[in-house]
Amino acid sequence: MKTGTADLNMTEGPIAKKIVLFAVPLFLGNLFQQLYNTADTFVVGNLLGDDALAGVSSTGSLIFLLVGFFSGIAMGAGVVIARFFGAGDRELMRKAIHTSLVFFFCAGVVFSVAGALGAGGMLKLMKTPDAVLPQATEYVRTYFAGLVTMIMYNVCMGIMQAVGNSRHPLYYLIVSSVINIALDYLFIGVFRMGVGSAAVATVISQLISVLLCLRRLMSVDADYRVSVKELRIDRDVLKLILKYGLPSGFQNSVISIANVVVQSHINGFGAEAMAGCGAYAKIEGFAFLPVTCFSAAITTFVSQNLGADNSLRARKGARFGLVTATLSAEAIGGLIILTAPFLIDAFTESGEALRYGVDKARICSGFFFLCATCHCLAAVLRGAGRAVVPMAAMLACWCVIRVTILFIFVPLTGTIDIVNWVYPITWFLCAAVLLVYYLKVDWSSPAGGRVSNDKPAR
Repeated sequence: MKTGTADLNMTEGPIAKKIVLFAVPLFLGNLFQQLYNTADTFVVGNLLGDDALAGVSSTGSLIFLLVGFFSGIAMGAGVVIARFFGAGDRELMRKAIHTSLVFFFCAGVVFSVAGALGAGGMLKLMKTPDAVLPQATEYVRTYFAGLVTMIMYNVCMGIMQAVGNSRHPLYYLIVSSVINIALDYLFIGVFRMGVGSAAVATVISQLISVLLCLRRLMSVDADYRVSVKELRIDRDVLKLILKYGLPSGFQNSVISIANVVVQSHINGFGAEAMAGCGAYAKIEGFAFLPVTCFSAAITTFVSQNLGADNSLRARKGARFGLVTATLSAEAIGGLIILTAPFLIDAFTESGEALRYGVDKARICSGFFFLCATCHCLAAVLRGAGRAVVPMAAMLACWCVIRVTILFIFVPLTGTIDIVNWVYPITWFLCAAVLLVYYLKVDWSSPAGGRVSNDKPAR
């Protein structure tokens, strides 16, 4: 298999070194991505006020409803590509790459239109307050109009990560982040445009990332180089991608629906609760960066090594990634508990909003190790082709149980503390289920979905 100079073959060499070398660029890239996501909130909150901040903050779960669905399917594409890469199957790897690009572009266009048209109605279903609704609608409608750029970036990034290249996505995210932050200040700080301009800045910066990714994929001297002539959908390969990706996509979307329900309960406590909890959500995004990075590294590592028929190495890498991510997440959680008042204060001038944000931080941050356990175990199982198991566990715990607790106890108590505590409770339940499965089942066996046993017709 001919690879690029920036690609990591994870089927050989020191396990910890390979995972860390892959995860560090992902961490830095996600850090910049979180920075420009936070820039929207920071600029809007400080220049346009708490109502505008509440409008932007309240849309996160709704946006992830669509973005998360396609990100999940893109994970399936990455698993398939990584397996063929690890197995040295050049022909099927190329079919998987080109099929992914065409499929996700077409689907992205359709959902961009649908999301933009339905934005207002979905926000009303979330009980968004009237004072916030116009600005929230403007922001999310603009964001959804450019949804295809977000989807295509996730796909391109997934292709590069599948072959062990996490460096170039980092470079492109740095460029994108700088552009996004600069456009935020230009549109809002200089031209005094509304909250929709923050979404425009995000879409423009994401489009530039996509173009840079495609330029790299179409010029790299490697077997996974993208060719315009090969851009077509192979039905058998697409079925395989959907087989591995749909469980994760469905999981993300349903969890997003549950988070929309959570957000609707937060909305019921008013704009200051929305602003404070929204500010905390941005901080939490930074805290979960090690989890996100090691999860992606674990999925690629497990996929490549099972593709190369080396289950022992896959297991060793899974254990290293799980321990490292869990310890990192808990250390950051402790730091957030100590510094929460200062961090939340950077986003809002309202004392009441500050109180809401700090309360949420002090309840949730101490249990980050549970969330890290869930994500990393799901990453292992996803890389092994067992995406249905984490999907079922997360849907049961993070959706059914979480929503049930909210509908029963929020009306009874009339306090937002229930909304905050529902996260650690459901993280614990999900982590327990996945850990038992991980320890009891031979997830690295062929029954775990080894792609070599699922090869489509050539």
